[in-house]
Amino acid sequence: MNPARYRHIVVEGPIGAGKTSLTRRLAGHLGADTLLENADDNPFLPRFYQEPRRYALATQLHFLFDRARQLRELAQGDLFRSGTVSDFLIDKDMLFARLNLDEDEFDLYQKVYADLAPQAPAPDLVIYLQAPPDALQERIRRRGIEYERNMDADYLQRLAGSYSAFFHRYEAAPLLIVNTTNLDFAHNETDFALLVERIGKMRGPREFFSRAV
Repeated sequence: MNPARYRHIVVEGPIGAGKTSLTRRLAGHLGADTLLENADDNPFLPRFYQEPRRYALATQLHFLFDRARQLRELAQGDLFRSGTVSDFLIDKDMLFARLNLDEDEFDLYQKVYADLAPQAPAPDLVIYLQAPPDALQERIRRRGIEYERNMDADYLQRLAGSYSAFFHRYEAAPLLIVNTTNLDFAHNETDFALLVERIGKMRGPREFFSRAV
């Protein structure tokens, strides 16, 4: 994979897909900076998993403010020059808002988003990590984050479906859709090497990568 071809890569996917682990590995491989969403710094997130309706708006707004700030700093510092791999695409914030907010809250969120979201340059490549909901739930269980243990299986199902619908329509940047069911980029060197090779062979605007058992 030619680092000069991919100055700005975004890794996306639902909770448990492995986007942050892959972001760090790709950044290390490319000698690039990382831009990571700070889920642990969101004080509303643990409360959201306990009482989704009550804390959905506060959780979403906190993420929006933080992501917008990071992207603004990124643009001001011109960090794309040395390469950046990120584990969030700010365009997908609306996906969570539609999923978690009621109608009035969503209207408010849209207004805040329109005023706040920066006009970040489109990535050179977006990697969308797919996995079935049962695999996502097992990965979430294994990583053992306390506040995620109450995550509802139905919520994961709807979240995975929302991601699929979002990327079905996504055309803002080249897209590599990766079925991670039989891939482990965090711990398997062969899997990671196969992905890097596949990225290097990207030619079309939308391509797919998976591995049979």
